[in-house]
Amino acid sequence: MNEAGDPSKVVNLSQRLDPASERVGELLNAVRSIAGKRLQQWIGNAFEHVDDALFDLAEKAENNAAQMHYFDGMREVRKRRPAVERSFLGMISRNLGELAHPVQHSHTTTASMSPGTVELSLVADNELEESLAITSMIGKNESRLTRDLFAVNQRLSVICGGHKIDDASNPIAPAILTQAFRQALHELGADMRVKLIIYKLFDRYVLSSLEELYQEINAELVRAGVLPQMRHEVVRGSHAKTASAAPHGGDGAAAAAADEAGEIPSDLLQTLHALFSARRGPGTGGIGGSGLAGTHVMSGPLPSANELLGALSVLQSQIASAGPLPYAQPGDAAELSREVLQLKGQLLTQIGALRGERPSHVATIDEDTIDLVGMLFEFILEDRNLPAAMQVMLARLQIPYLKAAILDRKLFAHRQHPARRLLDCLAEQAKGWSEESDRDRRLHEKVKSIVDQLLHDFDDDMGIFERLLVDLQQFQDINKRRSELAEQRVAESTRGREKLEQARRRAAREILDRIGEQKLPPLVHGILARAWANHLVLTLLRQGETSPEFKSALRFVDDFIASTRPVTHPESRQALRQMLPGVERALRQGLTNVAFQEQDIERLLGQLHTYYRQQLGETLDETEVVVVEEDAAMLAIPDSIQPVIDHDATPASSIDDHEETVEVPLDSPEWHQVQALQPGTWLEFCLADEAMTRAKLSWISPMSGRYLFVNRRGLKVADYPPQELAALLANGQARVLAANALFDRAMSAIVGKLSQPDATQASGTDTE
Repeated sequence: MNEAGDPSKVVNLSQRLDPASERVGELLNAVRSIAGKRLQQWIGNAFEHVDDALFDLAEKAENNAAQMHYFDGMREVRKRRPAVERSFLGMISRNLGELAHPVQHSHTTTASMSPGTVELSLVADNELEESLAITSMIGKNESRLTRDLFAVNQRLSVICGGHKIDDASNPIAPAILTQAFRQALHELGADMRVKLIIYKLFDRYVLSSLEELYQEINAELVRAGVLPQMRHEVVRGSHAKTASAAPHGGDGAAAAAADEAGEIPSDLLQTLHALFSARRGPGTGGIGGSGLAGTHVMSGPLPSANELLGALSVLQSQIASAGPLPYAQPGDAAELSREVLQLKGQLLTQIGALRGERPSHVATIDEDTIDLVGMLFEFILEDRNLPAAMQVMLARLQIPYLKAAILDRKLFAHRQHPARRLLDCLAEQAKGWSEESDRDRRLHEKVKSIVDQLLHDFDDDMGIFERLLVDLQQFQDINKRRSELAEQRVAESTRGREKLEQARRRAAREILDRIGEQKLPPLVHGILARAWANHLVLTLLRQGETSPEFKSALRFVDDFIASTRPVTHPESRQALRQMLPGVERALRQGLTNVAFQEQDIERLLGQLHTYYRQQLGETLDETEVVVVEEDAAMLAIPDSIQPVIDHDATPASSIDDHEETVEVPLDSPEWHQVQALQPGTWLEFCLADEAMTRAKLSWISPMSGRYLFVNRRGLKVADYPPQELAALLANGQARVLAANALFDRAMSAIVGKLSQPDATQASGTDTE
């Protein structure tokens, strides 16, 4: 809201009170009392309608999950409502109490912003829906309340010793009230869909009632003698808003529920129009406001929508007739970016060719639409979520989408608009594309086919977007079924290998723990490290660690190790003789389990017989002595039986993971990013000496914690332990791709760009 052009003509500010006086305290307390009473009543009324609104949405929910979402929101609101109301009312009361202390106040109201800067702060939180809802509410109500709010500001300025109070510093102005409510909603754990419903009700039951509050405060201050003769006149600036007030009557819950949860507010175009107008500055209406502002003279009437569509159709046919789209080449995106910025100038030239005179303007709403579509496609060409080849193809859709936006302005306001869903679906498919994963070029050709059809066939039939969307979704479903089967096989294979590795480690640990510091004969160590360790692994995989078979196999290890102890007296000799039949029986059964041939079993048992005869002190012939003295552990074990434990391994080297891990602090952003990853998330990997690749997180192992990645065909690309993946993110060798839809990301970026006070003008540069 703009201040009066000449304050002396509006109100005499010579009347000032000493901020430290008792009178000021009384007047501010009166204002605070009136505001507190009214706001408490209205905020309570708004929350009373939340249940009805969410219940209506739950009844209309398309599935049980969505229905439960709204019921959960109802429970959360009931639980946290007192804290939200207390926080909101307390903030307003404190701010009103500090009005008389301008220095202190300047430090306590940093969150309170003027309408011109509110969007910037909100977009920084990357909450587009919340930003648009708040911006729209503030703009609409400030325009409606200009007269009464101006009077409140002036009278509060007098009370505060002449310290200027305006919309940006008045605690009961729509902007600061809304900001305080937004901050209070931090107490609420509900997600944005539920919060948007609450914002609608706050608008309907609080902001829409502020006229009554301002009139009561003005009346109270007039009775107290504060500017009783002030004329209620405000000279508005060139950008004063003209939005109408929201209605007071009717069912607020039903009105809030009418806007689907999660839907971007339907007045998005009004919000963006205000941002575009603010960027252009005064006196720059129509095309040319960026590169031609102030240098043109009106030549003929403004082009109609039909003229715009006709000129766009000509430009569209020129692109379509240029032949098939080439495969993306380096520099294509930069060239297309220049074409995006040049479209406005080309459009004016084409309209001039069609009507015989070149107009210098188009209607402001049309210019906003042209700029908005241009910024959308600039975003596409800069979006690192899209591979370059896909950026180039999708950028060719600028003219068809501009025509669609002119024909149906709801394209930017409704997530379910077919044209919007088609672009989002194309971008989602494109996100996982790479030459390696699309060797048959099926996806590339499908995207190209859709782009070609829009360029060649789209005139004014908006139904084409729905038809192409259905076609793309069918293509997507077929490929999804194929990739899911491949992905399932990869996950099962990886799971099997991990179970095997886990079983091998468990077997090695059990054997090494039992050996401890003992020095075993090579023959016995070889049997345990290879044949028996493999028997333990198979038993773990087949019967499990709690099975009698596994416990029996572990008892054999204890007995086998005990059988190697020196025999020093008759009792120990007798104990060994009693133990040996059981050892031989268990060993024969275990060797059979790991596929030893009968002759190999007999040879190995023969070697053991020779060893035990020596243990018992029996006389050996020369051949037997040679066998015992050699490292005979591997003589009778087939090469196919791989060792689970290395002969010279220590327990640590056999059990621990040998992979070199890079230490990333557990409190680092990359570590938290890895921990937050969910299956279905796409990442881009740029490893040394390897082509850049894109892969989807398919599965996180519950055993090892490793992250399995597959390409769009469901084939394995890589798997990483968490620490290694965090190191790749920290080194810039991996990057998480955005999961939200292209349109949402683009709108958030556009609002943020338009809100930057020092940004270049949104409408770009026209090139003749």
